[in-house]
Amino acid sequence: MLVFLLLPLTALAYVGWHIWQLLPLAWGWRVLAVLLMLGAFMLLFASIFRTTDSLPMPLATAVYEVGTSSIIVLLYLTMLFLALDVLRLVRLLPAAWLHNNWWTASGIVLCLFALFLYGNLHYRHKHREEVQLRSAKLTKPVRLVLMSDLHLGYHNRRREFARWVDMINNEHPDMVLVAGDIIDGSMRPLREERMHEEFLRIDAPVFACLGNHEYYSGEPEARQFYRDADICLLRDTTTQLGEICIAGRDDRTNSRRLPLKNIMKEADTSKFCILLDHQPYHLEQAEREGIDFQFSGHTHHGQVWPISWITDAMYECAFGRHQRGATSYYVSSGIGIWGCKFRIGTRSEYLVLNILPAQ
Repeated sequence: MLVFLLLPLTALAYVGWHIWQLLPLAWGWRVLAVLLMLGAFMLLFASIFRTTDSLPMPLATAVYEVGTSSIIVLLYLTMLFLALDVLRLVRLLPAAWLHNNWWTASGIVLCLFALFLYGNLHYRHKHREEVQLRSAKLTKPVRLVLMSDLHLGYHNRRREFARWVDMINNEHPDMVLVAGDIIDGSMRPLREERMHEEFLRIDAPVFACLGNHEYYSGEPEARQFYRDADICLLRDTTTQLGEICIAGRDDRTNSRRLPLKNIMKEADTSKFCILLDHQPYHLEQAEREGIDFQFSGHTHHGQVWPISWITDAMYECAFGRHQRGATSYYVSSGIGIWGCKFRIGTRSEYLVLNILPAQ
């Protein structure tokens, strides 16, 4: 928590000082510019501590999107000013370019506008990833759509989710699996827009496990939403549909969740076994228990570069396909996103999994 506070506060001071030096404005206007930057960042805490729930919906949405976007804008401003400072120190950039200079200020604004416009458009495009597996446990093909990290809430509203449901139905899946974080943080937007009704439009049974954000939103309310949406919640339990056995783990936020070996005692391992586990830690456990395929999310692959480098260092597999022995894995970057709607160097995606009988 200390690092979480110190790093952005240090970045705010560094970027604020540069903005003060760069803008060729009177003292009062420069104060206003720095205060606006600080105010936008402080709105992030309104979203985290859910004070947005007491605001009218349009204002709550604006506060959420400005506050959560500010942290990414701050990240890229910090990197940009660091790069400019390095160029100045090695005398490749005149010091005058960073002091009272409209040309530099305008260039920075245009670069950031272009970058974040691209990031927003890239986020809105949902990448369709298709994977094909073969198994001797199947006698006929099975087609699944798998998603993670929908983060339905103030920013991903019902109209947007309806578009995702249309994409799912266009795949004509036999079943839909969701690896947690259906809910972003507050249940209010989901209740007021009756988002559970969109799940009822899906033309296939839906199975899901919990993610950490279901706990942030309030786990009892999240479970009620799952029931209203006719989602089969797998919470340290297993179920079967045809030749597929699906196991779902409770999120590791719950320190009392069952060990995977206990869950798999109830599973029929003669069937093709799929594990839903929101956070992709300890992948060796699925291999040890003879899971055929594990699907996880949570990482978002960092959402934007270079945070993706951090997630790559944190996890055995932070994104994409992975293999351990006879167990196949896929860690999704998520169809939705937390906070700001920018994807830079990562993607929003859903997975189409075709499981075919062995040749």
